[in-house]
Amino acid sequence: MPRIGSLLDMVTGSTEPAVAITQGRPEFLGRHYIVSSSHYLATMAGVRTYERGGNAADAGVAAGIALNVLERHLTDFGGVAPIMFYRPGMSRPETIDGVGRWPLRLSLEEYRAKHGSDMPPGAPRFVTPAAPDAWLTALARYGRLSLEEVLQPAMELCHGFPVFPRLADALAKLEPRLSKWPASARVFLPHGRSLKAGDILVQKDLAMTFQRLIEAERRARSIGRVGAIMAARDLIYTQEIARQIADFAAAQGSLLDAEDLSRYRVRVEPSAHSTYRGVEVHVCGAWSQGPVVPMLLNLLEGFDIAKMNSDSVSWLHCFIECVKLVFADREGFFGDPEVVDVPIQGLLSKGYAAQRRQMVDISHATPGLPVPGDPWVIEGRPGRSGYVPHPTNGEEHPDTSYVCALDAEGNAFSATPSDPSLSAPLIEGLGFTISTRGAQFWLDPDHPSVLAPGKRPRLTPNPAILVRSGRAVMPFGCPGGDAQGQAMVQVVCNIVDFGMNVQAAIEAPRAISASFPWSFHPHPFAPNVVRVEGRIPQEVRSGLSDRGHEVELLPDFTPAAAAVCAVLEHPDGVLEGGADPRLESYAAGW
Repeated sequence: MPRIGSLLDMVTGSTEPAVAITQGRPEFLGRHYIVSSSHYLATMAGVRTYERGGNAADAGVAAGIALNVLERHLTDFGGVAPIMFYRPGMSRPETIDGVGRWPLRLSLEEYRAKHGSDMPPGAPRFVTPAAPDAWLTALARYGRLSLEEVLQPAMELCHGFPVFPRLADALAKLEPRLSKWPASARVFLPHGRSLKAGDILVQKDLAMTFQRLIEAERRARSIGRVGAIMAARDLIYTQEIARQIADFAAAQGSLLDAEDLSRYRVRVEPSAHSTYRGVEVHVCGAWSQGPVVPMLLNLLEGFDIAKMNSDSVSWLHCFIECVKLVFADREGFFGDPEVVDVPIQGLLSKGYAAQRRQMVDISHATPGLPVPGDPWVIEGRPGRSGYVPHPTNGEEHPDTSYVCALDAEGNAFSATPSDPSLSAPLIEGLGFTISTRGAQFWLDPDHPSVLAPGKRPRLTPNPAILVRSGRAVMPFGCPGGDAQGQAMVQVVCNIVDFGMNVQAAIEAPRAISASFPWSFHPHPFAPNVVRVEGRIPQEVRSGLSDRGHEVELLPDFTPAAAAVCAVLEHPDGVLEGGADPRLESYAAGW
């Protein structure tokens, strides 16, 4: 027992011709597996799916959709769901973007004429719902089970589960907003007030939506497993549910329409990647902030971190200064690669990291945010200068959820579903919202992630997978907004450089820089600020202040420092799971 801690062609095709989709249903052999997610009931949904004969993809999709039901203050079935998957035989993991697109009929000029420099909550932030396509594409492409089997735990949760304290707090805080939205009020304020901790949350409309998908799959079983799953997907994007979504969007004043839905397809592509001390680090592309993880590790690889203590001034100062350099480049160059020329090869190169590393002063903090570098030189071609942001004030939004799964066959699944159901009204009769991820666009025409018709916003959610010698070493990720990449790198360094086990690496106290623009509108920016959990010793905090950092104290364990989940495979095949106590996270397996 391990330690616990056409569209159809696109789905069945692969960037790895030698890797076939598994169509059979082998009996469950009791092989080892672990699921880790940001909510304990979602983890158990994944475990149940393994026991039906599923693999890591089946378990990950089941747990991910369960998170859409459970963590309504963090994620939604109509939101985003970037996904990564790897199995032995792939040259590198595949990514499914799982992010919606801005309405085709709405330009930046038209938007600014109506809203100026603001981006009001709700309909003004709508992009196409992406999570349903992402979940179903991943299930069809990588899984073994039917959609009906994978949806069963989420269906049961829709019929009622006890509200947990963090969800209750979010509902209470947003009660005035929810009361103005009839469908949302019926679900979250069923007695004229927000549900309290221990009350039962029932979601009948969402259960009915899932049932409609199951019935669509049943009707199409004659065309095979994959075709039947895609038939359920079409219900949302080209058929009756699509019409309901488009009609609701129009009623809310959004220009998102049936054409946006019918044209929408998730994008499947190979991962972006680098290495760290001999381990491959695979992430999503520059349509997300994913590349900051290998970029940051590339910088840190040039320092002898193993000789530093994990909570020392020298380590944290070095880490924070490298964060500033990487996030300056994120703001300078990251955006939807379909629209923006992103010098990703230069940004991920060891040579570029060596150049940028020279800017790190081991004794003094860089005031504010450094200017972006010049990765175009590394690529040997000209390109536009990186965008330089200016500090602003505003509220930060550390929302999102996470799930990963790993099985003994080497299947690895990593996903970061997001978009809180409390940020927009529930669609009448469907029980989910339209993604408000447009909030991660910029309204400055010079920014690489500026709003544009049909464009993807640059996502904060960024799942990752470590690979070595053709085997998945560790799928990992977390919620936490712009803290995600920082927390993920600290966990990797805790394991690789400081020799911690997975759970210890996750629980170790963290430092999170705020010295760059937060990804959500209005992109607040706190130059030179670093936020540290209270378990970091006072003498270390004082040492950081002496080096020029503006230190702000966080609670001892806080979601503001993100909440990492991970599953590690040891060389002997033993699986080790870890889950973050900063949220309701849980790792379980057999």
